[in-house]
Amino acid sequence: MGISINQIKSGIGLIIDGNIFIVIDSQHVKPGKGGAFAKVKLKNVRTQQTLDRTIKPADKVEEADLEERKLQNLYESGDNYHFMDNTTFEEVVVSKDLLGDSVNFLQDNVEVSGMFYQDELLKVDLPIFIISEITHTEPGFRGDTSKAGNKPATIDTGATIQVPLFIDIGDKVKIDTRTGTYVERVKT
Repeated sequence: MGISINQIKSGIGLIIDGNIFIVIDSQHVKPGKGGAFAKVKLKNVRTQQTLDRTIKPADKVEEADLEERKLQNLYESGDNYHFMDNTTFEEVVVSKDLLGDSVNFLQDNVEVSGMFYQDELLKVDLPIFIISEITHTEPGFRGDTSKAGNKPATIDTGATIQVPLFIDIGDKVKIDTRTGTYVERVKT
């Protein structure tokens, strides 16, 4: 079923040339001469590529009925990760390829957001921030401050991040999962 350019707005899913996109930004343009059109910024759900496109009323564009569901990480087996759908309580198996770099920050029992199209899982988003424990790092020195530099540290998921020199083994830190960077030390 086609969609009118007047119905295109941020956050909806579109199928264009067989690919599924999410509209990041849309602007409806009605020039003084000629027909109206929509300028949209799209993000491919599978490849995460963004592109700008002009959609005219004659273009064949379909709306994709995207559904966001909460999933809970259960366990890992080989190259697959097993999640439980929190609404249906069914098990969803996700390949390591679909998760990409986010596997570095995937903790046990963490709740993630899954984007589905016709019961097919397209993408998994981790929480923006996680609290993780430092399992290995070189010892810091007395008087080290956050301005003095960084050192590598391994967190409980096995990923290595850069932390300030004053962070020690056993400290809990807040990490931005989008960039994999240290945010702050968390008091327990």
